[in-house]
Amino acid sequence: MPTSADLFQEQVTRRLPLLTRSAHDGPIAEAADLLADAVANGGVITAFGTGHSEAFAMEIAGRAGGLIPTSRMALRNLVLFGDRDASVLTGAGLERDPDVAADLFAEHPRDPRDAFIIISNSGVNGSIVGVAELVKQHGHPLVAVTSLEHTEAVEPKHPSGKRLKDFADVVIDNLGPFGDSTLEVTDGMTMGAISSITGAYIAQLLTLGISERLLARGITPPVYISANVPGGDVHNTALKQQYEGRLRADG
Repeated sequence: MPTSADLFQEQVTRRLPLLTRSAHDGPIAEAADLLADAVANGGVITAFGTGHSEAFAMEIAGRAGGLIPTSRMALRNLVLFGDRDASVLTGAGLERDPDVAADLFAEHPRDPRDAFIIISNSGVNGSIVGVAELVKQHGHPLVAVTSLEHTEAVEPKHPSGKRLKDFADVVIDNLGPFGDSTLEVTDGMTMGAISSITGAYIAQLLTLGISERLLARGITPPVYISANVPGGDVHNTALKQQYEGRLRADG
């Protein structure tokens, strides 16, 4: 009899080929085209996610083997770089509040050449949709990563009545089911959340796809080397200087 580990492995592994196919000829490939254009033109890719979706943003911005012209937007920036009290970070209120989007967007370093990736499994929370709306109002390319099954099954929480996907130039389905969990452990209880795993895979497919497209144009991809490798700090610092004041990968 298969164990829960066996069943979860099947849930994970059956999704990965579908995402790989999308990287060849689908939304992931389209997103890599769009983001490579931004980087080639001197733009920075900003990733924004709340809750567990912030893990995706961490895969995009500021990690070894990733692209240097990447930045991370986070709700805590309203405390770290703004004037809000740390108490606002408790609970889910800030994530769901559409009114925080303007302050968050205004505070983040931004250039007209930049592109955005916004990640949300549900794709309906106020801060997520609000930032997506502002991204498009200011003319930036936008890639959305969301669960299409989940977002279509829930009501939008933004005053516009729209979802994250409604503002995106490219929508990538993370293939998560409604509620994210994949296995029924007992009656009414499900476990085995999948979106963080497929999200990390999508993020790496995007990073690799962007680099392939830059190389095809004769551009050497600006890539982070691990700070724990000799010479890594020197390499990274030299490349980061080209984007002085535009990168934020630690919150």
